[in-house]
Amino acid sequence: MHRYRSHHCGDLRETDQGRAIRLSGWCHRIRDHGGVLFIDLRDHYGLTQCVVDPDSPAFKQAEKLRSEFVVRIDGDVRKRPAGTENSEMPTGLIEVYVREIEVLGPAADLPLPVFGDQPYPEDTRLRFRFLDLRREKLHQNIMLRGRVVDSLRARMKGQGFFEFQTPILTASSPEGARDYLVPSRIHPGKFYALPQAPQQYKQLLMMAGFDRYFQIAPCFRDEDPRADRLPGEFYQLDIEMSFVEQNDVFAAMEPVVRGVFEEFSGGKPVTPSPWPRIPYAEAIRKYGSDKPDLRNPIVMQDASEHFRGSGFKVFARLLETAKNQVWAIPAPGGGQRTFADRMNSWAQSEGQPGLGYILFFDRASDETAKAADPAATGVGARGPLANNIGPERAEAVRVQLGLKAGDAAFFVAGDPEKFAKFAGLARTKVGQDLKLIDEGRFEFAWIVDFPMFEWNEDDKKIDFSHNPFSMPQGGLEALTSQDPVTIKAFQYDIACNGYELASGGIRNHRPEAMVKAFEIAGYGEETVIERFGGLYRAFHYGAPPHGGMAAGVDRIVMLLAGEQNLREVALFPMNQRAEDLLMGAPSPISPKQSRELHIRLNLPEPK
Repeated sequence: MHRYRSHHCGDLRETDQGRAIRLSGWCHRIRDHGGVLFIDLRDHYGLTQCVVDPDSPAFKQAEKLRSEFVVRIDGDVRKRPAGTENSEMPTGLIEVYVREIEVLGPAADLPLPVFGDQPYPEDTRLRFRFLDLRREKLHQNIMLRGRVVDSLRARMKGQGFFEFQTPILTASSPEGARDYLVPSRIHPGKFYALPQAPQQYKQLLMMAGFDRYFQIAPCFRDEDPRADRLPGEFYQLDIEMSFVEQNDVFAAMEPVVRGVFEEFSGGKPVTPSPWPRIPYAEAIRKYGSDKPDLRNPIVMQDASEHFRGSGFKVFARLLETAKNQVWAIPAPGGGQRTFADRMNSWAQSEGQPGLGYILFFDRASDETAKAADPAATGVGARGPLANNIGPERAEAVRVQLGLKAGDAAFFVAGDPEKFAKFAGLARTKVGQDLKLIDEGRFEFAWIVDFPMFEWNEDDKKIDFSHNPFSMPQGGLEALTSQDPVTIKAFQYDIACNGYELASGGIRNHRPEAMVKAFEIAGYGEETVIERFGGLYRAFHYGAPPHGGMAAGVDRIVMLLAGEQNLREVALFPMNQRAEDLLMGAPSPISPKQSRELHIRLNLPEPK
């Protein structure tokens, strides 16, 4: 018999009765039932119930065991007594009567429990991640991640893509987030950068004649914490294709992403192909977000005309400025004053002065309305806005929004460029609080026609709004003749359930157009040559039209696992301060290392 095991802890079945077996694993849970000890032995593959009674020669050894001891157990498989079977366990019809126990690895007192999935402080979980990973749910998430990556890889190869590995040590780029820099020992004063993405390399592969590339790529960004991205590093399914237009990328990638979600969704419906294609401007206007959650049925509408010149002077005066608008957020089932007050308080907690509202009610069943007019019928409207604009305008709002008695409408006013994000948050809040969102499905859409440039109010300059390597719609002519903020790009995202799941574009492969695009964003030709010299040179030697995208592996797994935090699907994540508490990174370097790297530290003064 093998030194440590004849079977895994998830193997044994009723057909194994009477067999002498050997198992090794962790003591997941130990229970004392009237002097008889039950040990749930756990390994990577499952659990087996082991029984030790006072007649067993192993009983004294078993009494010394504690949670997470690693042990070898020899024993005999037997059927569980009637009434003690566990149908939820694959091994739930049998147990092992223990004859011998060997402690392979004792365990100290645990800093966090492994049995169960109860919440525990994040810093403790990350510091003792090796224990945290033993917990059932997290262990399952990591195994799910591996299966998802396998599925993505197989589906990409099935689409004719070939897997490449691009360099990790590369050159710093002037756009995007901050780079993680690596000092060069043999080139004093010079630094490599860890790639924010394999963007230039995958385009260069197209220049080199490789037609379809993909990679499960690590990406590194030294940026402030974000709820939807792991600090430090994350992984993406990176792809690029030659001789393609936007629709070709959609046709190649939609079956891959949809197929993975159908495979691992646990039966939840997935948006069938073709997915909706929503222009960026429409997404902002209807949903207040470029990654809308389409499970939420609420669609915002422009209600400006009902307030222009009305008795509600706050909105009426705002609308005297041409760019200002009033957006309405329908709230089916939200026509109670208590709900309106909660929404108003929430808006103030978000730094807003409040949230205007109109509540709609049935006059015939409303005591106040009947007291004022016993013959009253139809739908009435109440609230400060309704009182100021009058019943005719309030009714026009209701009809436009398709609302009925018992519903409400909330309103946001001003410059849409400034309030759109808040309006989108309000739409989400209404949908969540009124339980309008169908949690049991995955809703996908392509968001298209992103703006190529945007105005940076802080720096008073034009910036790239998305990917600087994308092709502007209209090409070089658009770059030379249009107002930059009106230029759209061949850029697209995949949105799913309120998350940006993937982003990509058709690339700008003309060197003169590349230079012009960067000039508009404030980078001269010399900067383009210095920072993107390889790509710039490649464009002069026969550059094929090409495009691609990158999908966030961490986010895909997070959605499929039903988690809200990316740390629940990553093996060894950092905390929100980009610290690896398990390995102690980042850490100081020694004086010898500083000398070898020709580095002198200029540390900030202690606060």
